[in-house]
Amino acid sequence: MTRFPHQVILALVVLPLFACRPDVPGPVGVQAQYLYLWTASDDETQPDFLAVLDVTEEGSRYGRLVTTLAVPGRRNVPHHTEHEMPADGRLFANGFGTGQSFVFDLTNAAQPRIATQFGDVEGYSHPHSFLRLPNGNVLATFQMRHVTPDTGEASTVTAGGLVELTPAGAPVRSRSADYAGADPGLRVYSGAIVPAYDRIVTTTTDMDKDNDSTASRNLQVWRLSDLSLLRTFPLPDGAAGAEGLLTAEPRLLDDGKTVLVSTFNCGLYLMDGLAGDTPSARLVASFPRKAGTNCAIPVIAGRYYLVTVPAWSAVVSMDITDPGTPREVSRVTLGAEDVPHWIAISPDHRRVVVTGYQGMRHRVVIARFDPATGQLALDERFREDGAAEPGYRMDNKTWPHGGTAKGIPHGAVFSRGGR
Repeated sequence: MTRFPHQVILALVVLPLFACRPDVPGPVGVQAQYLYLWTASDDETQPDFLAVLDVTEEGSRYGRLVTTLAVPGRRNVPHHTEHEMPADGRLFANGFGTGQSFVFDLTNAAQPRIATQFGDVEGYSHPHSFLRLPNGNVLATFQMRHVTPDTGEASTVTAGGLVELTPAGAPVRSRSADYAGADPGLRVYSGAIVPAYDRIVTTTTDMDKDNDSTASRNLQVWRLSDLSLLRTFPLPDGAAGAEGLLTAEPRLLDDGKTVLVSTFNCGLYLMDGLAGDTPSARLVASFPRKAGTNCAIPVIAGRYYLVTVPAWSAVVSMDITDPGTPREVSRVTLGAEDVPHWIAISPDHRRVVVTGYQGMRHRVVIARFDPATGQLALDERFREDGAAEPGYRMDNKTWPHGGTAKGIPHGAVFSRGGR
């Protein structure tokens, strides 16, 4: 699942075998499109890096590597990026292993650079997810907070919280998720911003613990305007049992008011009463679970909800016209050993990048998506020369930044270019 360090993260993209050679960007007169892969080095003596792939569909260079950018340090454990490319071209990405986060300047899309990096902010450590606020700032969910008593005793670790950052990574305001009587295992994992209700919804799974802590079944609801924590409540289970554990990714639907929340235990919950004082959530769908894997990253695409389901080695598309009764309309099934985890969708909603574990550890794939019908299909064109299967392999490469370490990408995001 998404948690560290028990599972390593990967991303796969499909390109020709000579894709390890940087190329100049694409066809004249066509807006170039890129895919960015936040990638760990499988060799801990070599740096982690951001890989840039050309995914311009109109040209012959589809899937070729453009360049790579190494980041400082070792064993950062590249994890989450923002899920969509921000309008300002400054992409936030965390290295959960070291607690270091990086802001990539992608305003020159084919020539990335590091704008800044940061570690702990105002005592908060290990940010996990980065959410764009209406004002253009970034709201980061920090898993932990270090508290030093006035007595001079050693600091303790408590639940983290929310920190608003400028696009340059400077803190604006912060608020702790801790409260009197809170479960000490509670952590702030991911979130969704709901401006229409002046609300933020966050989840509570601990990245450092591979267990089913009862704290992980909670949701927390905050007031957006002042970051006040309004309510913490647990999710109920369904017929399979334990669906409410390991709360994962809240997503705001296109109506700007409805929130669906996934769990790593493969439950899908619809929030009720979000504008009021006693919000709640109910189970509206669930998927089978496979030992050692977890359902993971979802994407909202109009009236469709896309999510990775490792038990099926698949990405599943569900019609959420009625979010209280989601209905599967399509799935794209990968290899039997593939464990899809991260997905992100292109700006035109026609392609979905998929990264994952096990059989996907060093490979990225792209799925085609029809936003009118919800149908998914593997992008067969996204393939290296002579390869028997679609996808871009991140092993057996010599990288532009130097070294030959196998790449283990996790966060992946499309550029804002394209039709």
